[in-house]
Amino acid sequence: MGRLISRSRTPWYAAGLAFECVGCGRCCEGPAEGYVWVTGEEIAAIAAFLGIDEQEARRRYVRRVGRRWSLIERPDNRDCIFLTPPEADGARRCHIYPVRPSQCRTWPFWPGNIPSPQSWSQAGMRCPGINRGGRFSRDEIDGKAKATIP
Repeated sequence: MGRLISRSRTPWYAAGLAFECVGCGRCCEGPAEGYVWVTGEEIAAIAAFLGIDEQEARRRYVRRVGRRWSLIERPDNRDCIFLTPPEADGARRCHIYPVRPSQCRTWPFWPGNIPSPQSWSQAGMRCPGINRGGRFSRDEIDGKAKATIP
């Protein structure tokens, strides 16, 4: 019986990728509808952070999508419900930043942004922090990408 040989391809980002959040909030903006998947534990953490009970947090900030939960968006522009209006410096902040969901913590190292240099460049057109600042290692990138998959 023949042996299967596992060939792990070296990803194009093997030397790492640079990213530094510049606080622009573009990763949280519409206009397209999106999903920010949240777990029960994340909903509970958001509720505690906001000083409300979990049921109230679910009622006000979360919607059911199939078997999962997602944060809601503002109906007028599809921005995340927790993205603040622009401040004097133009920056937009996350109102729940200390307890933001895992999906938010792993931006921009989502599976859809890292399969090729072209997809990374495309994400960079929306996010000015891509290719700026400190370099994340391949292991850090892979870990973040895996953490985004519910």
